[in-house]
Amino acid sequence: MDLETLRQGNFALLGEAINDWSDVVKNLKTMETTARDDLKAKADKANWAGVNATVSREFITKTAGEFADAHTQATTIHNILKDTRDELVSYKQQLDQALERGRKKNLTVTSTGDGGFTVTMIIHPDRAAKGHGVPDHSPQDAEHLRDDIQRILNRATESDTTAAQVLEAIADQAEVGFSGAAYGDRDSALDAVRKAEEAAKLLKEKGDEMSPEEFQKLNGLLASYKNDPLFQEKFATQVGPKGMLEFWADLSSPDNPNELTRTQLNQLGEFQKNLGVVLGGATQSDSPAMRQWENDMVRLSGERYKTRGAEIWGYQIMSNLMRTGDYDDQFLNKYGNSLVATEEKMKLPGNYWQGMGQMMPKMNFIGDAEFGRDPMTGFMTALANSPDAATEFFNTKDPQDNAQWVLKDRPSFDDSPLKDGPNEALDATGKAMYAAVSGVTDPTAPDVQFEEHTPEQREAMKRSLAIMASAGNDFPPEMRDSMAYAVGNHGDLVHKAMSSPLVKQEFDAGQLMEVSKQISRNKDAYSILTEAMHQPIVADILTEKAHPEDSLDRAGRTLGFLEEARYQATNTDKGESLADASWDKAWRYHIVGGIVGPWAPPLDAVQRGVDLVTAKMLEDEQNRINAEATADHTLTYEKRRTELQSLADLWYQENKDWAEDPAHEGYSKSHGTYKQIEEAANDGNKKAEGVAGIQ
Repeated sequence: MDLETLRQGNFALLGEAINDWSDVVKNLKTMETTARDDLKAKADKANWAGVNATVSREFITKTAGEFADAHTQATTIHNILKDTRDELVSYKQQLDQALERGRKKNLTVTSTGDGGFTVTMIIHPDRAAKGHGVPDHSPQDAEHLRDDIQRILNRATESDTTAAQVLEAIADQAEVGFSGAAYGDRDSALDAVRKAEEAAKLLKEKGDEMSPEEFQKLNGLLASYKNDPLFQEKFATQVGPKGMLEFWADLSSPDNPNELTRTQLNQLGEFQKNLGVVLGGATQSDSPAMRQWENDMVRLSGERYKTRGAEIWGYQIMSNLMRTGDYDDQFLNKYGNSLVATEEKMKLPGNYWQGMGQMMPKMNFIGDAEFGRDPMTGFMTALANSPDAATEFFNTKDPQDNAQWVLKDRPSFDDSPLKDGPNEALDATGKAMYAAVSGVTDPTAPDVQFEEHTPEQREAMKRSLAIMASAGNDFPPEMRDSMAYAVGNHGDLVHKAMSSPLVKQEFDAGQLMEVSKQISRNKDAYSILTEAMHQPIVADILTEKAHPEDSLDRAGRTLGFLEEARYQATNTDKGESLADASWDKAWRYHIVGGIVGPWAPPLDAVQRGVDLVTAKMLEDEQNRINAEATADHTLTYEKRRTELQSLADLWYQENKDWAEDPAHEGYSKSHGTYKQIEEAANDGNKKAEGVAGIQ
């Protein structure tokens, strides 16, 4: 900013713009509140079906979110403009005061026309009127005035240019719509940008050769600003995708001689987590630079990078950085499609990921067991954290069938040779599959809420069910829990399919039988499945009013179906031993959350019934299974007695008036209802036996 611009500056128009933005903020706040508390609240409560249940509700939810982002962005713009206007007004006042001090010493400041200025005397002493003296000044006075003016102009320029810089950066965050980046003033936004540049410079220039003190500084910056949108975008684009991959390749090299790797080893896991959160947040930016970063990262991940002792793939590096953070859905699917295509070309990807004889580095520092050589583990973890991306990935069949590859065809390998236990990649894949079919990241989270299923989620469930059923006894043990939760999450449709006597339902009963059988090979997974299915059964009993007898029949049939799956899972052909040693262990109650949906009455009413029925189920099971399973159906099904009785009692309590009506014979409190549900359970057994041939 030059002298005349600031000296002649009239900030009235800027003040008017700030007032206008203030009105915009107020109006958007009103619209945000209306959209959230009125429009979206009504949409959430509406009992819609078909297209309205998905398209309309999704549109309203997205629109409400846009109003929230618009209000946030307008507030940030208002704050930055006001902050900048106040500073410029202050600098103009400081300039006027400095010029006045100069005049009192016979000094004036004049523009040179090229953006500069010069300090001269107002009146030369020799030209003063006769009898009139002029104020004295020293050469130092002129220098001080020059320095004061220059300092004021520098600060005004800084204020003006940095305001433009951060406003442009905020605007770039969203190519369409509005950014959710919130800043109270210009300085806080500018600080985020400058700290990002500082962190990126340190990583780029020093890399894995930085000192422990420099590493701790970098990690501290990432930790402090990991959720700041401007920091995330600026840091990622300044480092660049290739720079990031090369840095991690060097850092993870097993023969790294640098002091950093030795002294900071116990901090690398936290550093990896912070870095993942920053990069994930950066991919949420719609800036042109970040979009280019994402495209380049997908391309560069398919290349190899030399360490001191090996050659590793970019996929292996980037997937380890995906274990934490919220990555953009489109980026995840571009990356995932590319990863699967590369693995299918490899035929046996484990050979490549393990270096084909080379000494491969440990690329994952989160935990001490898993080496991080399998890129599918980190990628599946990222999908599990991003349900919408997971749904798209598991439904993608072009250019290849992603679900078929990761759920069944993909050869797995041991990436934690120092520790016995489940395969991490398969375990992560199960969690990603659950996110894809449910819209929920973690079914065991204490505050998890049921997400109404979209057509895409139901399609992902049907595809996953079919693929996993076709695996037969090759069903990965690591996926039993996740599939049990997935079946329970779609409990209303599963209940219909298991209990339907003739009519074909949305889910295939044969596939459900095979998957239920594979789940039931492990006691804990079987317990999760059974407890989860108690919820739609109880909900059905509490809501079926037109034909109450049908809910009792469906309850028995579904339990019989599940019982047959358990029987087949825990008995060999000769009925001599259990398929899984877990059946020797004590029973425990699993808390199954995020299952009950809008098809159910209030959760507390369902949960009371579920707790009762589950307690009775565990009572039945407590001493039923030991080291040897019985091949005798009669003895096996006899032990389900109290579970069926508790459901019949619940049904009778809910439908007492109907049951006691003389027109409805055969539903007396004890004998009639028990007989009905027992017969229905036997029918469920027979149905399950009839569809059990699927492999």
